[in-house]
Amino acid sequence: MIEGQERTPLTREFFDRPVLDVAPDLLGRTLVRSTPEGPIELRLTEVEAYAGEIDPGSHAFRGRTARNGVMYGPPGHAYVYFTYGMWHCLNLVCGPEGMASGVLLRAGDILTGAEFTRKRRLSARNDRELAKGPARLATALDIDRALDGSDAIAHPGAVLSVLWGTPPPPDQVRNGPRTGVGGDGATHPWRFWIDGDPTVSPYRAHAPRRRST
Repeated sequence: MIEGQERTPLTREFFDRPVLDVAPDLLGRTLVRSTPEGPIELRLTEVEAYAGEIDPGSHAFRGRTARNGVMYGPPGHAYVYFTYGMWHCLNLVCGPEGMASGVLLRAGDILTGAEFTRKRRLSARNDRELAKGPARLATALDIDRALDGSDAIAHPGAVLSVLWGTPPPPDQVRNGPRTGVGGDGATHPWRFWIDGDPTVSPYRAHAPRRRST
C-alpha cells in the first residue's frame, strides 16, 4: 500500500486554480473510486484542460446550460457527460466558482481493484488498456451521469476522491493538442501526459463525422 504523503487527500484549494495549472498537476495523482465491490485506485497518466467560455473546445464555450452547469463550480466536483450515445467521460471542475473550467481525465494506471474493472472492460487485452482513454477510464470505474456533481474532495461516504499520489518529475510531463478537438480549439496544446507511460492513449486529430445522405 502507498504510505505517508502519497495518501494525503487533495484539498479544494488544489482545484481552485486556473485550469492550465491544475491539469498538468493532476498527473501522477491517485483517483479513488468507491464501489459496492470495493475501492478502485488509479494513477492519472493523461488529462486535458478545458477553459470554459474562452475555449472553443469546451462544452461551456457558448455559456451555461443544464448539461454543463457543474463546470461553473464549486471546484473539486465531478462533471460527467454522455457522448456519442454510448460513452461517459469524467472531468474534475477547477478554477474559481462561476467561471467554467474542467480537466478531462483521459487515462490512468489501475493500482488496486483491477479485478473489479476487468469485469467491465472485457475487451481490454491487458491491464494497461483498462483505463487507456476517457471512455475506457469511465467504464472501468463505473462512472455515469448519476455521479455528475459529486464532490471529489475526500469526505465520509465520498464516491470519488483524489490523493497526493506520485507526481512525475517535471521533465517527464509532455503536452500537445487535445485529442479529437476541431475548429478554433484544435491547436490548443492543452493535453498533458506522462512521457513513455504505456497507459497513455494515442493522439487522434479531429475527424468530422460523416452525415448520411
